Amino acid sequence: MHKLWHFRLCPLSRSIRLALSEGGVAFSLTEERPWEWRPAFLALNPAGELPVLELSEGPVLSGAYAISEFIAEEMTFHPLEQPSHAAPLPLFPGNREDRAEVRRLVDWFNGKMNREVTRELLQEKVYARAKPIPGQTPDADIMRAIRANLRYHMSYIGFLAYQRRWLAGDVMSFADLAAAAHLSTIDYLGEAPWAEHPTTKEWYARMKSRPSMRQLLADRVPGTPPPMHYTDLDF
Repeated sequence: MHKLWHFRLCPLSRSIRLALSEGGVAFSLTEERPWEWRPAFLALNPAGELPVLELSEGPVLSGAYAISEFIAEEMTFHPLEQPSHAAPLPLFPGNREDRAEVRRLVDWFNGKMNREVTRELLQEKVYARAKPIPGQTPDADIMRAIRANLRYHMSYIGFLAYQRRWLAGDVMSFADLAAAAHLSTIDYLGEAPWAEHPTTKEWYARMKSRPSMRQLLADRVPGTPPPMHYTDLDF
């Protein structure tokens, strides 16, 4: 069985978990604490970044970009790994222009949104608390900037969801999975201003109801519980 190295609130890891689940690919999870920089993990990925996918009979793939492209080309249509009840989700569907738009949005969420919002939220509210620095609390100025950035990104997701059936076009793609992964982490940390972004909320509710989201919504970080609505499909 394939093994995915992840951290339960890492949005890049979550996007790959969704992609593997949507593709009907069996995999196990091994959690890695990204702030520890363990030599054993650095031997797998010298960059020290998550996610990392160890194929059961193949190479070690590092990073959401490499893993998602590999899944799209090699794994989701393997006949032995397709779920019996449904066809797997094509991660990059459509013609060249359609696929380019999916990749643009994936880069937006896993690059720009991650840098400006999700990664910084995790640093301030999760990683800093896990490090042996007593009394460390989130920086108010940093949190103010993160929340301003988040409203911009949620507005953009709402704009895309209003213009299109799914974020990149007429069919769901890896762009939707990447965006849902980030919003699920942000929502877990109680930072998603859903009332201000009803179109984004409606789109996320559709994503939240998918079977592939169940494992993510069941995750818990000790000492950091999610808000009451986190698992509610009608939030």
